[in-house]
Amino acid sequence: MSRTQIRQFLAVVDTGSFTRAANALHVAQPSLSGGIAELERQLGTRLFVRERRRIRLTEAGNLLLPMARAIEREFHQAETRVGNLPVTVRPIRLGVLESLSSTWLAALVERYTATGAEPLELIEGGERELQAGLVSGAVDAALTLIPPDGLRQPHAVLWREDYALALSSGHRLAGAGTVHAAEVAGETMIARRSCEVLGETSRWFTERGVRPRFALRSGNDDRVMAMVAAGLGVTVAPRSLSREGVAMVELAGFDRSRTMGLVRGAHWDAQFGAEHGLIVVVGASTAVPPPRPPAAPAPRP
Repeated sequence: MSRTQIRQFLAVVDTGSFTRAANALHVAQPSLSGGIAELERQLGTRLFVRERRRIRLTEAGNLLLPMARAIEREFHQAETRVGNLPVTVRPIRLGVLESLSSTWLAALVERYTATGAEPLELIEGGERELQAGLVSGAVDAALTLIPPDGLRQPHAVLWREDYALALSSGHRLAGAGTVHAAEVAGETMIARRSCEVLGETSRWFTERGVRPRFALRSGNDDRVMAMVAAGLGVTVAPRSLSREGVAMVELAGFDRSRTMGLVRGAHWDAQFGAEHGLIVVVGASTAVPPPRPPAAPAPRP
């Protein structure tokens, strides 16, 4: 087993693609594919399952991964000691759900950076993309949704939250405890394209005869919530996306909720350890700050 084969194997895992791995190593894809095939022949087992749109590690591949990283680190340390070269630390690839609160994430990153541990590389994606990255090893851990029936992968639940109607704190309904669908029938709405329950939300309103005008359709939740605060329209969002200038009001009969958690890849414990600084910092950051109480609407002249 050569170092070239080890680097080719790791490049495929890290990029999630034979094509991207070949580009990263500046080699032709047939050459890289041949190297992986030779490595599999030497080991007598398959390391990757090649599917139509992605690849994933086999059980043997997951077993080899932490050893391959350790071998590469040893090679790198040998080069450093002999050549007195600086060691480039591979960042931890942290998957981040697109609809995760940026405010919460920024606070987490700030606390983690202060520990001086490995740097982070944030990889955004939807629930399915992040799950595929965890399976293939393209991400090391992910802040993502935990399904109601749980996961087989090692994970920790961070918080559970419901979805609410988000509207400007100056809106006429901002002080209401509960809002019914009929009360927002004439409102202009904003569609959160990154919403995990977007289809369910649309059907829920349609079934109640609410077909609003849309002022914005965006996958950028920061922009959506900023526009809600500015009074452009209202939207349905998880409570953790609340910010100053936004009131989160219960939507009567809309009982959807979500569970957020940290999911670790199969290689995490062997490579980084269950007590790694990221696990500790995330574990201490589980509480979602309660939303600010809405300001009383200004009296109209």
